[in-house]
Amino acid sequence: MECQECHQRPASLHFTKIINGEKTEMHLCEQCAKEKGDVLPGPNSFSIHNLLSGLLNFEQSVTEAPHTGFKKSQPLHCSKCNMTYQQFAEIGRFGCSHCYKAFNHKLDPVLKKVHGGNTTHSGKIPKRGGYDIQRQKKIRTLRERMQTHITNEEFEKAAEIRDQIRIIENSESSKEE
Repeated sequence: MECQECHQRPASLHFTKIINGEKTEMHLCEQCAKEKGDVLPGPNSFSIHNLLSGLLNFEQSVTEAPHTGFKKSQPLHCSKCNMTYQQFAEIGRFGCSHCYKAFNHKLDPVLKKVHGGNTTHSGKIPKRGGYDIQRQKKIRTLRERMQTHITNEEFEKAAEIRDQIRIIENSESSKEE
């Protein structure tokens, strides 16, 4: 989407103003937003790239400690597009789809921080018609718990969970008949 003011640069800031119940949306580039006064100039200006850069470099203070080894470490980079992690942190976008795998171990802590500890998308289950999905999800979590108990040699607890799974599966098969 291009800037609504200059029609030259891509819009990177999207404002929604509601005044007396009337909603207006503006899509501006950073330069036009600064000129209009919608963004404070100077060190207090906000950019989504600065936000991402701050999130992606949260471990930088730890890694900037002086290295005592003889071997200089190579910067982390994508083997397909040769983008380095530092470039990604500055730009805020990946160079290709392979970057997700190349930078995976660096992204997990960031995603956990941003998404409240979750790194997998679980989605929403519809209230109507989602019974089968909810039942399968419950069985899957029960099986995972059962496997954990088996690994820990807690066979009584595993047997209880196994019985719960059988009850759920049998109740479904009796409904189908």
